[in-house]
Amino acid sequence: MQNFPRFGVLLVNLGTPNSPRVSDVRRYLREFLMDRRVIDIPFLSRWLLVNLIIANFRAPKSAKVYQKVWTKEGSPLKYYGFRTQDLLQEALGKDYLVRLAMRYQEPSIRQVLQEFEGKHWEKLIVIPLFPQYASATTGSVKEAVMKELSRWQTIPAVEFVQQFYQNPLFIKAFAELGQKYLQNHQYDHYLFTYHGLPERQIRKADKHNLCLKHTNTAEIGCCSVLNEKNMACYRSQCFATTRLLAKALNLPEGSYSTAFQSRLGRAVWIQPYTEEVVRKLAQEGKKSVLAFSPSFVADCLETTIEVGEEYKELFEKNGGKHWQLVESLNDSPTWIELLRQMVLERTTKPKALDLMLQVIAEEKE
Repeated sequence: MQNFPRFGVLLVNLGTPNSPRVSDVRRYLREFLMDRRVIDIPFLSRWLLVNLIIANFRAPKSAKVYQKVWTKEGSPLKYYGFRTQDLLQEALGKDYLVRLAMRYQEPSIRQVLQEFEGKHWEKLIVIPLFPQYASATTGSVKEAVMKELSRWQTIPAVEFVQQFYQNPLFIKAFAELGQKYLQNHQYDHYLFTYHGLPERQIRKADKHNLCLKHTNTAEIGCCSVLNEKNMACYRSQCFATTRLLAKALNLPEGSYSTAFQSRLGRAVWIQPYTEEVVRKLAQEGKKSVLAFSPSFVADCLETTIEVGEEYKELFEKNGGKHWQLVESLNDSPTWIELLRQMVLERTTKPKALDLMLQVIAEEKE
């Protein structure tokens, strides 16, 4: 009786320039950095900063770096995004329509939701592809999706995945990748590096007057234990991710560190900073480090270049000998299974559309 998908699945990653040309990189930076959740300062100040300073001066430099990460298939982030879309579609079957969108650039959230509009959805499942929640990532995706859906005359039931760093399959997927390297080499230390955020954004999200209540912001402090007061904090979720992965990999206490990368501008960002941790590890005599990037599910500039090359160079410059980056989840079978299970958990119970179709069929008789 039914010959169309019942559920729409929208996967959303951050985005990437359409090409490594300076003009495309500048266009991407302008859209990305003009998001009020990314640079959370007044509009006029943000516009002047982004359009007159950052986009103009950063685009040529960033374009050279994008040229290094670009492959014959294009951007790795977009390539693996479409691989994930296709593999998840195959795993879920005909009752589901899976599409990938980018928060910035193409395919845009608006373009994909225009394809979804007008279909008889029982439910839309939106999965921002960010393991830990932050206002600048998952929060921005949710705001953009809700803005587009508000234009629809008929809005279906919608459910967002908030975060998934704590899902056992997420931990298993990264642990499986790490085990490949652990089997072939002995490492002195293990580094878990996450994308950073301005410290003010973490404090703004704190409603319990708990955030960073210690004298040295480079220490773990209030993020040492996850509880009901800090469970929504990005920094706390990152430290919790590290603890879960260290347990899955059987890493001894004291053999691993958590750090934050990719600072922009002069503001204080959440600490400890990855570059400082890397330099310190080498100066302390650590010769071999295995590095994970568990805030990224697909290889991109921040993993392949920043962690895989720039921090490697910094480590070796300060006396280190062996630096190994663990690749992102990309199209790992365990990653696809995690996504499949997250979708099924949110769609196997509702039967409202079946009942509606039954009524329609009975009225036709």
